[in-house]
Amino acid sequence: MHIQLLPSSFDAHGRANEAQRLTCFLIDERVSVDAGSIGIALNDAQRRTVRDVIVTHPHMDHIASLPIFVDDLFGELEQPIRIYATEEVIELLKRDVFNDNVYPRFDQLKNDRGRVMDYVSFEPGKEFKVAHLTITAIPVNHIVPTVGLLVSDGQTTVAFSSDTAETEEFWKIVSRAPHLEALFIEASFPNSMRQLAEASKHLTPAMLRDELRKLSHNGMDILAVHLKPAYREIVARELTELGIDNLSVMETGRVYEW
Repeated sequence: MHIQLLPSSFDAHGRANEAQRLTCFLIDERVSVDAGSIGIALNDAQRRTVRDVIVTHPHMDHIASLPIFVDDLFGELEQPIRIYATEEVIELLKRDVFNDNVYPRFDQLKNDRGRVMDYVSFEPGKEFKVAHLTITAIPVNHIVPTVGLLVSDGQTTVAFSSDTAETEEFWKIVSRAPHLEALFIEASFPNSMRQLAEASKHLTPAMLRDELRKLSHNGMDILAVHLKPAYREIVARELTELGIDNLSVMETGRVYEW
């Protein structure tokens, strides 16, 4: 399995940098987990292969350029872009984004070859298929309806916490997976800002450490994501100071393989 955290911040010369302002993971050049930078960071080859997008929750940093992605491809699509989300999140996307005010209702439009966008709902706790992947969505503790994900291609299994504070069900289900190769877990704020992290339902490095104690697996790669750019250096340092084996900050643009 190949996973890339797409870049979402660029310097004056158009070169991507490490600041993660938007969230979008690309799996095997085919499936996107969230869509913050999907419309600005995919290369031409990826734009031709990505047709499945899983939305964990409707916050802007996770969906910001999804409408642009669909809009750019509108005329050339030979199959619809499929947006996977819970029924609740789909209703929020319809109400707040694809509503003919912010952006067109693409699920109601067609090009010369047919529909350009479909919503596909899933139920938390029940396995569903996306392309070649088997996925289980698990509710996590955020300020809007949000799910983490357990993802398998039949050989490799990984987990995404999505945005969350302290949570329980996610760790129970992930711990039941026979083997876990990688965990992508958020660490948004430094330890000194724990009060803000708790209010916005995010994690600090110290809170991340406590969450990992709920996981029974050992030895998997643990990749911290969602570091707020203003605090990236201090959060990265505090993560290192935890002394947890195999824990590192995920590099934007790098393709990881398991």
